[in-house]
Amino acid sequence: MFMTNGAPSIHTTEGKLNELRRRMAEAQAPVGQDSIDKVHEAGRNTARERIMALMDEGSFVETDALAKSRSHAYELAAFKPVGDGVVTGYGTVDGRSVCAFSADSTVMGGTFGEVTGEKIEKIIELAIKTGRPLVTILDGDGARLQEGVNSLAHYGEIFRRLVEASGLIPQISIVMGECSGGNTFISALQDFVIMVKDQSHLLFGTPAKIAERAGDLSEEKLGGAETQVAQTGICHYAAEDEADAIAYAQELLAFLPSNNRAEAPKTPADKIAGAPGSHPLPRDLELDTIIPDSDSAVYDMREIVSRVIDKDSFLEVQHGRADNILTGFARIEGRSVGVVANQPQVMAGALNAAASEKAARFIRTCDAFNVPIVTFVDVPGFLPSVEEELAGSVRSCAKLFYAYAESTVGKVTVVVRKAFGEAYNAMGSKHLGIDINLAWPTAQIAVDEADNAVKVLYRKELAEAEEKGEDVAALAEKFAEQYNDQVVNPYVAAERGFVDSVITPSHTRGEIAIALRLLERKVVPAHPKRHGNIPL
Repeated sequence: MFMTNGAPSIHTTEGKLNELRRRMAEAQAPVGQDSIDKVHEAGRNTARERIMALMDEGSFVETDALAKSRSHAYELAAFKPVGDGVVTGYGTVDGRSVCAFSADSTVMGGTFGEVTGEKIEKIIELAIKTGRPLVTILDGDGARLQEGVNSLAHYGEIFRRLVEASGLIPQISIVMGECSGGNTFISALQDFVIMVKDQSHLLFGTPAKIAERAGDLSEEKLGGAETQVAQTGICHYAAEDEADAIAYAQELLAFLPSNNRAEAPKTPADKIAGAPGSHPLPRDLELDTIIPDSDSAVYDMREIVSRVIDKDSFLEVQHGRADNILTGFARIEGRSVGVVANQPQVMAGALNAAASEKAARFIRTCDAFNVPIVTFVDVPGFLPSVEEELAGSVRSCAKLFYAYAESTVGKVTVVVRKAFGEAYNAMGSKHLGIDINLAWPTAQIAVDEADNAVKVLYRKELAEAEEKGEDVAALAEKFAEQYNDQVVNPYVAAERGFVDSVITPSHTRGEIAIALRLLERKVVPAHPKRHGNIPL
């Protein structure tokens, strides 16, 4: 049986197969090849190309490819592109199953309607049920005006499911272009947000509305990738281009388990043999001379981290945001770990509101997905300033205390130099439930630095010396040496059990590796409660 044009009849098996092929071909370019050409001319990839780049070659399985809008409002009565503006499905990344969706900006500006929402809700539910990570690729203007409250309702349904997925499966949002309206909250509700420099814009209002009020401020200045990293903290990585954004998402997945009940992937690595320090490598021995003799001298904390972790395994998270603290994933003996470390190169490593929130968020993410936390401490205290006080930094900094105390994964802290004031407590002290606390001989653990303490403790003696015309500076230096000898050194904390061991710096890699092996078996009983109340 054939039709008048010579094609097999739709009532035959061959005809039905041809009809399926036609419909699937239409799904590849729902609004025509011209729209794809325009995307390529702009130096960008299509929604489908982006999701294919994320997945292992040939592994992507599309879902709801033939879905269409059911709306009859305005032009939607006649214009119903196949797929309704989003590509959904599942596949593998480095051999591990992942669910994903990618918004199609060529279909009605990438806006979300009823069917778009249904497709996304289904793929989120599938990720939750199967315990698979979720990756979302966004490029669009938000709710579809033509569908009214239906668009808003399905955004709400998506938000609820993302919250349900939080802490169950890793969620990564890649913002590839314009992201406004409800799309911004899809990003903000996920664990990690990746944006592209000079291409991605994450703005609550639509570009048109923002333009009315922005004055001289550009979209890039208001909602570009670097702004959303450095100023708002919404973004975790500002990629150079789309390929870099995809690659960073793939690297994140390599450090994270598929879900909260699984272990993070391990990479082949040699185990450290024998007792710590029994087989030192050249990079281990370099740690013995890495801390400057002067307390005020600056060094790069990355130099310490890089000598302790597996070579070239550090993936920094939120570089460019509160760089007085470092956060990122690494591997030790092939095991995924989260690293939190003060950075003396920036603000002497002092804690402020932004640094505390950055670290607290990262710690809670590690804790949610069974990734142990290794902390390196060199902190002179909390940053004292009028701006910090008026910004409510007390609440922000309290989040760091909360995150450490709440977390139940294995935790190891190493005090390499300064640990003063309440910042000592905040940076993973024994008192917040850290499992193994180590200190180098260069560690200084006390309420305050000697120079400041002497001004209070010996103010009477210093005043009398000044009245007599004596050398006050020399006397203050003498008192500071006494204070350092009696109070500041790490042995005072070790005597009281606040530090488990004072170690030779070159032994650090082995000490941490052996501690992490032990902590694989850590069990923490849960108290019956709904949840804690973090100081948001």
